[in-house]
Amino acid sequence: MGFMFLRESIKAYQDRDPAARSALTVFLCYPGLHALIWHRIAHAIWRAHLYLPARLFSQLGRFLTGIEIHPAACIGRRFVIDHGMGVVIGETAEIGDDVTLYHQVTLGGTSLAHGKRHPTIGSNVIIGAGAKVLGNIMVGANARVGSNAVVLESVPPGSTVVGIPARPVERKPAHDPGPPFDAYGTPAEGVADPLLRDIEQMRVELTALEARVAQLSVPPARPGATQTSAE
Repeated sequence: MGFMFLRESIKAYQDRDPAARSALTVFLCYPGLHALIWHRIAHAIWRAHLYLPARLFSQLGRFLTGIEIHPAACIGRRFVIDHGMGVVIGETAEIGDDVTLYHQVTLGGTSLAHGKRHPTIGSNVIIGAGAKVLGNIMVGANARVGSNAVVLESVPPGSTVVGIPARPVERKPAHDPGPPFDAYGTPAEGVADPLLRDIEQMRVELTALEARVAQLSVPPARPGATQTSAE
């Protein structure tokens, strides 16, 4: 089982990172894979109710990789953490299969209460660098979270969200000869920040309003004024 996990994890890195030139390179040089191996050990110890040793293993993995995964977090198959530094995955986070996270992603909680307080990430989700997914929310299968987005509400399956706070945008696939994959959670073409889009709309409306006010401010011409001045 352990060998199968390692083999399919390495294959997932090779499929999603053109820089992964060989399985040996992935095994020796990819901290995301190393963090996942440490987590598998820590998670098994946690499930045996040995909570302190599990946390110690988790902290050792964090020290060696720069990636912090709570030993209680549930992670599916073929999970990829690209680059990895600064990734934080909280205690009650749940992650499906074929999920990709980039560096500085946080799956965090917004409550001090015990119980489920971290996100649930569906299968085949991509979360871009620096994104924060916070609270007991659901990111649906095949969704994309753009870099530096702050997600505070559930994301419907198959949608793309960007911005602060994150809001949905239309996804337009990039013209890429390879297999479809939205690197960093954002398609390469046709995506504008919804906040900038709203600001631009407000600017257009304000310009039209100023023109209308200026038109209403012109005093009406008095009858006979032109004729009197001519005489």
